Amino acid sequence: MFFFLLQIIFYEDRNFQGRSYECSSDCSDIHMHVNRCNSCRVDNGCFMVYDRPNFMGNQVFLRRGEYSDFQRMGSMMGMTMMDNIRSCRMIPMHRGQFRMRIYERENFVGQMHELMDDCESLQDRYSMSDCQSCNVMDGHWLMFEQSNFRGRMMYVRPGEYRNLREMGMSNMSRISSIRRIMDMC
Repeated sequence: MFFFLLQIIFYEDRNFQGRSYECSSDCSDIHMHVNRCNSCRVDNGCFMVYDRPNFMGNQVFLRRGEYSDFQRMGSMMGMTMMDNIRSCRMIPMHRGQFRMRIYERENFVGQMHELMDDCESLQDRYSMSDCQSCNVMDGHWLMFEQSNFRGRMMYVRPGEYRNLREMGMSNMSRISSIRRIMDMC
């Protein structure tokens, strides 16, 4: 069996300059290791980075690659510009089926649908204008504010999410599209 270490390296300055911090797991406060983060390099795997400690605030999905100017990259992706990266979460590889139940309202109330693949538009596919709670049974997913996987995003992993707005989605107006995080990280 092939195994590789998931790793991300944070740099204080743009263009991979300044002090650095190598990370291969979740980190609730990167500022314990470096004063700020303006660039990073993902050597292996996928990570979610957050602009606040404890996996809160705006989120950006990063896969293997170099990100020399994080602020500029965020604005080019149509994201809210991040002044800084404050925490990161490792996304483990998932092999197998993907399954999630989405609900129109908090606490698993209202219209319910089961997803096993990507959904470019909840409105077009299900006539559902929002998703406020979900139960992720299998796989790791990204939820997007706009259709076609655009705008601000939120990462969900297996578990129950009774109120998406209370768990970091408060900066998003709604959930409009959902995508699986596939093995190609």
